[in-house]
Amino acid sequence: MISCTPTQEQQMLVDTVRRFANVDIRKIAHDADEEKKVPADVISRGWELGLLPGLIPESYGGYADEQPTITGVLALEELAWGDLSVALEIWTPALFALPVLCCGTDSQKQTYLPLFVDADRPIMTAGLIEPSITFDPWRPETTATATGEGYTLNGQKAYVPLAVDAQKFIIYAKDSESGKVDGYIVEKGAAGITIGEREKLMGIQALPTYSVGLSGVHIPLENRLGGETGTDFDAILSRSRIALGALAVGVARAALEYARDYAKERVQFRVPIATKQAIAFKIADMAIEVDAARMLVWEAAWRVDKGMPFKHEATLVKHYTSKMSLFVADSGVQTLGGYGYIREYPSERYLRNARGFSTFDGLAIV
Repeated sequence: MISCTPTQEQQMLVDTVRRFANVDIRKIAHDADEEKKVPADVISRGWELGLLPGLIPESYGGYADEQPTITGVLALEELAWGDLSVALEIWTPALFALPVLCCGTDSQKQTYLPLFVDADRPIMTAGLIEPSITFDPWRPETTATATGEGYTLNGQKAYVPLAVDAQKFIIYAKDSESGKVDGYIVEKGAAGITIGEREKLMGIQALPTYSVGLSGVHIPLENRLGGETGTDFDAILSRSRIALGALAVGVARAALEYARDYAKERVQFRVPIATKQAIAFKIADMAIEVDAARMLVWEAAWRVDKGMPFKHEATLVKHYTSKMSLFVADSGVQTLGGYGYIREYPSERYLRNARGFSTFDGLAIV
């Protein structure tokens, strides 16, 4: 049966990440959003926490515990509570490392995973989302065609974080014959790959994301994630949705706490507005939704760690947390009234960021 009590090590990690989020992330979150750039020293300090190595087994240089997925979602919630853009940028290397850990061949794991346990943060990323209103992660338009000596990739990706600086990519594409979706490792500067201009998004404005074009990009056979067996794409997408669910809970919790504290301090007609039934009930509904969503995320992560099927639970997490975070963030804006629409207050940033979770498939993984 699932336990909702973190281990001593997990609690220490949560406390450490929360302190980092409160002391380092929150003080720069507004300016980073306005300037569309996260200070490099904040990213470095976030990497030094060792969150990703904590999910990688000792055999590859990491120090994963017995519950790496639960540990991961605990950390991601705290990072997103600080700021979603900063959380996603710190976590971007995981978009490469964890699919390799999940689905890679022994050779791929031995080659790539040790790169993620060094003091220096490697810039690697992945591309799943495509710029189409009909985009379906199980039926991407990006194709991989077998050539005998390898594969040729053609297509277009969007929302690829840190693409300009990335040394390696995992690009998800469907086999042009079978339709199976696999990941393909693409090196920086490969012939036929083009990085577009930085995207202008409603939210996560401090995170640099780009479109990536692939025109006749040739890769060798050994660069298909999983080798001859291929990629367990269902597992990767489901783990992405669990991670995004944890991030959504973090954003929603931040919105709830700010609205709650504001309501206690904001006085109208000589009493705090938190004493008004309409406000009190709204905050209570926000709190219920945050806690309910967290339980869904924890259950899905627990099933991953127990080796149980988790696709169904991850799908529930995806749909519930996408709606929950938007509801809570919007309710936070309403609680502040006119102030909630002013950029100097974090509530409007929480709302812009929360609005993206319905389209963020592939932007995080655990």
